[in-house]
Amino acid sequence: MNSTPVVQPVRERIFKRLYASGTEQTEVPDAPLPQEPVLDRDEKIERLTALMTAVRTEVHLVEAAAWPKRLEELGREKGWKRLLYGPKSPIGPEIESAWPADAKGFPERVPYIQEVETFKKDLFETVDVAVTSTRGGVADTGAVVLWPTPEEPRLMSLVPPVHVAVLDADAIYDSMNAMMTAENWAAGMPTNALLISGPSKTADIEFTLVFGVHGPKELIVIIRK
Repeated sequence: MNSTPVVQPVRERIFKRLYASGTEQTEVPDAPLPQEPVLDRDEKIERLTALMTAVRTEVHLVEAAAWPKRLEELGREKGWKRLLYGPKSPIGPEIESAWPADAKGFPERVPYIQEVETFKKDLFETVDVAVTSTRGGVADTGAVVLWPTPEEPRLMSLVPPVHVAVLDADAIYDSMNAMMTAENWAAGMPTNALLISGPSKTADIEFTLVFGVHGPKELIVIIRK
């Protein structure tokens, strides 16, 4: 009588060899955390500005009350036609009170109050610029931090050709760790936290850098001091 040998599955053979080899653990010595920079307010503004400017971000430092005026000036200078904003966002009321909806020479205000399915054509085809608030900034990497909300969804910083981010100077931290600690992120993280350092960019196999392929071609940060 012929008998057919039982072939042990490959997966079982691999695990059997691993178990037979032992489970000795290699001790990893504790390493001290790298020392974080400690910068004063002006140094944080200067470092963040330098790093973001180096990757083609346009940064404007203005008095806190004057930022809507600077936004208006940028709109006129750059010829924006339609500006998207969140009426119920932290900066929405300031935008609405800064100029009338039909102000001559300034882009038409487009409030983000519709469901995205009914707003796609405007969002993808007619809006020139979107302006959003920020959670804060990180000086040692040169980035602004966004926590998208229903009032300011992720699409506002992703789809329009130009993204304007409004940042408070007092919300610029030395490092990401400093920001997370100071604001107690452990108590409640968002579903989507964004760190943005410059306009969208990508490179092909020949290392040719192209801007604006997967997002805004232009990033403008207005720092309110």
